[in-house]
Amino acid sequence: MNNKIVLAYSGGLDTTVIIPWLRENYKDCEIIACCVDVGYCSDYKELEDKAIKIGADKVTVIDAREEFITGYVYPMLKANAVYESKYLLGTSIARPLIAKKFVDVALLEGAGAICHGATGKGNDQIRFELTIKALAPWLKIIAPWRIWEIKSREDAMDYLRQRGFEVPMAKEQSYSRDQNLWHLSHEGLELEDPSMEPNYRHLLQMSVPPEDAPDKPEYIELDFENGIPVKLNGDFLPPIRLIEALNEIGGRNGVGVVDIVENRVVGMKSRGVYETPGGTILYAAHKELESLCIDRQTEAFKAVVGHELAELIYTGEWFTPLREALSAFIDKTQEVVCGRVRLKLYKGNIIPAGSASPYSLHDKELSSFTTGDLYDHKDAEGFINLLGLPMTVRALMKKHLEKELSDK
Repeated sequence: MNNKIVLAYSGGLDTTVIIPWLRENYKDCEIIACCVDVGYCSDYKELEDKAIKIGADKVTVIDAREEFITGYVYPMLKANAVYESKYLLGTSIARPLIAKKFVDVALLEGAGAICHGATGKGNDQIRFELTIKALAPWLKIIAPWRIWEIKSREDAMDYLRQRGFEVPMAKEQSYSRDQNLWHLSHEGLELEDPSMEPNYRHLLQMSVPPEDAPDKPEYIELDFENGIPVKLNGDFLPPIRLIEALNEIGGRNGVGVVDIVENRVVGMKSRGVYETPGGTILYAAHKELESLCIDRQTEAFKAVVGHELAELIYTGEWFTPLREALSAFIDKTQEVVCGRVRLKLYKGNIIPAGSASPYSLHDKELSSFTTGDLYDHKDAEGFINLLGLPMTVRALMKKHLEKELSDK
């Protein structure tokens, strides 16, 4: 390994403590702290000053917010990819992009290693490292949580205090959190006991608890083109602003809070609370429009593809031929997913309030109770006879066997 290490840096506790640890254990190395902004990195200068103060030689901050939404979130949204029926993959979908940017910086700087702060129990170590292996497998990977003596977040805070460094959070607020434009996750502290109800008023930061949402419902309209949201309430909005606006709307209406015990890739179960207010609205609107525009067979198979894509995203297998092939199928299905969806938001609920599309497969004349030219009620008899033929044959066979037995 040469003398440059690119550190995945966020400014939080885990990556803050790694800088002095690298200083002590890789004494001759230059430490390049790299922060990839996928949302809510508000002060680049403060982040840079903090990293330099604690021992980094150089800090690189990359604004990847729009690429995150258009290149990663929107492909996931078009697939309706959800992990274990609940998790909208907010942390998972960001990791391949973040790791890709680390690789880009390492190659640009001529570094020989990438260091990350993911724990040895979590999913992120897998997502980061699979991406690095897919893009630059010759780079060395340093994962301190798998080799150092620090065993807990309390140990990490003590490590900083013993060396005279400021601890970036209070013990009572030392949740493990990850935030980007799409979501905010919470893990740790009382959430480690699944029998305990989360204290949402204390915990939530993007949303209000449903009971604290307004007593009056709020209506919104979303326009889609090829499965991608482009308008909110009639106004064209760029991707970042659209997500931010939906987060504000969903958050104040208590939408998108999920409490889940999920199965990690490494085999254990973990409990987390996820806030995805804007994303939950987009998933609901997108599904409504697809139900109008996509035929029965395609919709059924697309659900299978969406499930498989969710698994690949969760396990960090974004840069794989299978993921690319699945995304190509999804993109084809989205050519007709164009139109407008109206939703009613009320105390954590999202209620459909009408949708329209030039590609709608809903034919009022065909589906109404009034007889029209496109459908002859008499045709149903032949269809039912053919559909029920296997059942008819089986029933006659059973009756014949029963008669034979009774005659003996």
